[in-house]
Amino acid sequence: MRPRRAGPFRGGRAPGSAPIRLLVLLGLLVVLTGCGRGGEPADKRVPAAVVPTGPVDLVMPKEGAYTGAYVDFGEGEGDVTYDALMDFEKLTGKHLAIVAFGSFWGEQQFPAKATHIIAAYGAVPLIFWSPWDRPYMENRGPDRFNVPSILAGQWDAYIDQWADGAKAHGKPLLVTWGLEANGSWFPWSGVFYGGGDIVGEEAGRPLYAGPELVKKANRYVIDRVRARGVDNILWGFHANNASLPKAPWNIMASYYPGDAYVDWLGLSAYGKLNRFDGSPTFNDVVEDAYPVLHAINPDKPMILAEWGVGEFKPGEKAEFIRAAFPALKDLYPLFRAAVFWHERWETEEGTYANLRVNSSPESLAAYREGVADPYWLDRPQFEPRATSPAPPSPAPPVQDAKP
Repeated sequence: MRPRRAGPFRGGRAPGSAPIRLLVLLGLLVVLTGCGRGGEPADKRVPAAVVPTGPVDLVMPKEGAYTGAYVDFGEGEGDVTYDALMDFEKLTGKHLAIVAFGSFWGEQQFPAKATHIIAAYGAVPLIFWSPWDRPYMENRGPDRFNVPSILAGQWDAYIDQWADGAKAHGKPLLVTWGLEANGSWFPWSGVFYGGGDIVGEEAGRPLYAGPELVKKANRYVIDRVRARGVDNILWGFHANNASLPKAPWNIMASYYPGDAYVDWLGLSAYGKLNRFDGSPTFNDVVEDAYPVLHAINPDKPMILAEWGVGEFKPGEKAEFIRAAFPALKDLYPLFRAAVFWHERWETEEGTYANLRVNSSPESLAAYREGVADPYWLDRPQFEPRATSPAPPSPAPPVQDAKP
């Protein structure tokens, strides 16, 4: 978990675990306009990504792992710019295979510009698709995108529009819906929807109100997206490394929507984010959660979907980063990608949490040294597939009369 600040844009296929099927068409370049870093105009033509022609599958690497990052885009998690990606690449000395960003429901649109920029850069977007309204502040409880309203069909038109945008993108997308639900900070957390109240039993295990309702909404959203014929998304189940509250009903597995709705397992694991926190090592924040997440379904690939650490005591951040890269390679090899959170924000205490890789010369050197290992793959991998007739789109899910 990482705290989020307020801002205007703050900041996510058919059932089964087969690779994504999509048709990648090389076409005309699109001129993307915006505001460059430092207030300079950024009316620049973005180069086309190099991808195989014809139908391809996006595959998780069998050897090595993808390098990825959320890059500090400025005003919000959805304000992706090509300049920021190139600046980060120059800073770290390595191209990104995965670029993460937020797509919040308060914007009420598919992030077409962001996904086009990332694909043109030559990476795969990782979208944190979050049912969250402005001002995108944590610890405020449910808003208009509350789980019952989703299940009642109130946001069906938006879900359909978002799905159509994803389909029109036509290239691979990694998407998580309702990340870190096993925490208490986001408005879709199970703590707000009955928490640990027992509502039934399955295979001799109790079913809890909060997680069950969140899982139901997760399935509802994915079913509706698939009903629009979208087959270029790999859906992730994204949990926090530590549950809050720490209770039997709030474990990671309680929120797992089922194998038919998950293509990969994701984890958030952060080091020190506040000057009053302790100073855990990288192993401290990963070693317990890693087997727990893997045990949910050992056949699903895993991604360290968020990792990072703030700059506080001299040398601690550099050591955290320096230890992370070999640990991911040798101790946690089931992670097929790792996404670093490169951002700086003001905390509630008025201090700053600086997670940027260049928060100090030592931290930047540690990151550059670690990511330079050939184990870290800087381009997404695709494989050709045999074309087959597209299956008929299923009917949209029937909404519940009473969520």
